[in-house]
Amino acid sequence: MCGRYALTLTPEELKEILGLLELGAFPARYNIAPTQPILVVVSGQAQERGSNLPDRRAVLVRWGLTPSWVKDPKEFPLLINARAETAIGKASSRAAMRHRRVLVPASGVYEWPRPSKERNEKPQAYWIRPRRGGVVAFAGLMETWSSADGSEVDTGAILTTAANASIATIHDRMPVVIKPEDFARWLDCKSQEPRDVADLMQPTDEDFFEAIPVADKVNKVANMGADLQTPLVVETPQKPPGKKAGDGQLSLF
Repeated sequence: MCGRYALTLTPEELKEILGLLELGAFPARYNIAPTQPILVVVSGQAQERGSNLPDRRAVLVRWGLTPSWVKDPKEFPLLINARAETAIGKASSRAAMRHRRVLVPASGVYEWPRPSKERNEKPQAYWIRPRRGGVVAFAGLMETWSSADGSEVDTGAILTTAANASIATIHDRMPVVIKPEDFARWLDCKSQEPRDVADLMQPTDEDFFEAIPVADKVNKVANMGADLQTPLVVETPQKPPGKKAGDGQLSLF
């Protein structure tokens, strides 16, 4: 799953890369967590009318998708991720897949391996970022939930898929990455039905990401500094005397 990520590029860089008409100032965010406001990109009116002119807009939504049919959000599970394999047909994501597909820009994500039941070890945190730097755009969904008093809340989720081989050593899921050449097709909910963009919801190339061990400071949402991404030197455990290399020893990579 994707439960924590960062967005540290400047508004000017994001505006150029994502083809945004306007983008106000905002601070670098090194530890974005569920229920917090996140920036998502939606298509503009020109794209909806079939124009090739980029006029995408950036909006803020609450991270945690709430379908419009939910009566009480407190009784609905926090849906920060939606599985790409079932998003088209599942009730919680079906309408958003058809009408409200978005891009979620990020500088990278944090991930923790699933804890072992046999060993009482603290999971090692990893900062997973594009190997070439810059921004990555995750496939996302957006819904507007309306309360009984008429107030509205825009909400969103990140689509995930089965991890590729390089990420699978850390976690079995990874965010769906939309390539720049596919931005327009993914955002086009007028002429591109969910089945037309199903091919985009695949694991990204094996060498797209690099995984960097980082300190467990990222585990706490209150920690928000750039030092969260400082590489951590992970010591290799000493082999017991008499053991040969590869004899019963497991490696993360």
